[in-house]
Amino acid sequence: MSTVKSKNLQVGTDASASNNFTIYQPSTPDGTLRIGVGNADSPTEVGKFDSNGYVATNAPAFSAYMSTSSQSVSSATTTKVALNAETFDTNDCYDTTTYRFTPNVSGYYQVNGTVRCDGTRKTLFQESIWKNGSVYHYGNDYKSTDSTAIRVNASVVLYLNGTTDYIELYGRTDGSSLSFVGTNNLNSHFSAVLVRAV
Repeated sequence: MSTVKSKNLQVGTDASASNNFTIYQPSTPDGTLRIGVGNADSPTEVGKFDSNGYVATNAPAFSAYMSTSSQSVSSATTTKVALNAETFDTNDCYDTTTYRFTPNVSGYYQVNGTVRCDGTRKTLFQESIWKNGSVYHYGNDYKSTDSTAIRVNASVVLYLNGTTDYIELYGRTDGSSLSFVGTNNLNSHFSAVLVRAV
């Protein structure tokens, strides 16, 4: 029986390194086997195998929330939720100033949003997930009487191209003394994760 020991195995001999793959072990062994795009001397990791199976290295996921106590909103006006803080952001794809998620991997994403609204409301509170500047999915709640606080959830799976596609979270209601509520990730929050790359 013979044993071949090597930390790098290149698959492919194309002149363009990006057309080749390398299977390798990190310079300091850690019980994982890595898969990279490129030649054996300098691969870019795209995934790895560990004792639990395959793990995609570049799968975007984020969770954002409003760190301020509240965001004042006008009655009957669709308003972007100012989600200015992150719980996590694996690929640095969420912008805490524009409140926008622009993932860098194309595929299908599970998107979730929750908005809490306080104030003296009338009948309708509407939450919406927007894609590329237009509404893509609604979550609604209707009340027959005034209410001082309500949370509305929206969830959808959608395709994002990994370059220019982006998503945002909006809310709309009517009434008086209205505000979206923040402070922590228990109130208004927004998240997405890649479930299948394309």
